[in-house]
Amino acid sequence: MKFEALFRPLQVGPYKLAHRVAMAPLTRMRAERESFSPRPLNAEYYGQRATPGGLLIAEASPVLSHGRGNPATPGIYSEAQIAGWRKVTDAVHAKGGIIFLQLWHVGRVSHSSFHGGELPVSASAIAIKAEGMKAMTADGKISDYETPRALETDEVKGIVEAFRQGAKNALAAGFDGVEIHGANGYLLEQFLQSRSNRRADQYGGGIENRARLLMEVTQAAIDVWGANRVGVRLSPHGIANDSGEPDPMPLYTHVVKTLDKLGLAYLHFIEPRSSGAGRADVHWENVPSAMVLFRPHYSGVLMTAGGFTGETANAAIADGHADIIAFGRIFISNPDLPRRLEHDYPVTPYNRATFYGGEEKGYTDYPVYDELTPA
Repeated sequence: MKFEALFRPLQVGPYKLAHRVAMAPLTRMRAERESFSPRPLNAEYYGQRATPGGLLIAEASPVLSHGRGNPATPGIYSEAQIAGWRKVTDAVHAKGGIIFLQLWHVGRVSHSSFHGGELPVSASAIAIKAEGMKAMTADGKISDYETPRALETDEVKGIVEAFRQGAKNALAAGFDGVEIHGANGYLLEQFLQSRSNRRADQYGGGIENRARLLMEVTQAAIDVWGANRVGVRLSPHGIANDSGEPDPMPLYTHVVKTLDKLGLAYLHFIEPRSSGAGRADVHWENVPSAMVLFRPHYSGVLMTAGGFTGETANAAIADGHADIIAFGRIFISNPDLPRRLEHDYPVTPYNRATFYGGEEKGYTDYPVYDELTPA
């Protein structure tokens, strides 16, 4: 076997993984457009990518209606959404797979058209101003980002409770665990980083205060699931959605060391070289490696994602930098990716134009290797 390290079994919380090829959470914008509920097409998509003992992380799902910033992204705050997700988890479990749900609030990465004309919310009233960055409106048009409204202190407590309820809803939907989305410039990272957090209450100022919301949200999920079925995703040194801490190491060292004490299922990094939240193919040169920087500070299962190939993924595990590699774009175009890596079969290239929105094309119509017509 060419990539032997990728196919060593691994214990993750109560689950024994048969391999270390995970599917990263991938926004695909194919939920039912009115209820934001997963539909049968979504169950087919996830079922195609499930393998016995393989870990899938379902796409980011808002825990509140005002936590969304894109059309047709599935939520986890209504009974209809729970029922839709149940079809997804049933499809994955029928194949012997394990599936976590990523819990999400986009914060300022949104537009008032999603919220009945009310402004998006954030840690502070600071707008996204990165060059070339535009918001998507509820009808799919492009607009400038608005200056968000800063959440009041009492409202922040409501965010924690929304994540708690989202965790409960994920349990009711049949998931095997949840992942807290603390990355890519979304709400929890907006609180983490001094660039977007200028608060004067207990959620602003020093590092411990700015990390408070992430820790409270993580604890709320632990209260529902137990620590060994909760993961957290971070993007230190990332620049997605106008994020970026001026000096990331003190902040993220504190966060990683604090999370290490909790006994989580895993900690999940986005490698800085791929920071961009899926907006384009990027591969930043001469940037740090999150897994290398923070492995010494984290004793639990470490997952990382961002531009890996079979060769680089296998090396990361063999060298002890990570325990699981999450693949995104090539898992879209290769529903049988673990098998292709195991047997060193060629991979099908992805079509970025079909990543977001639409129906079967670029979603459920990618073939497995046995179905490919020889050249």
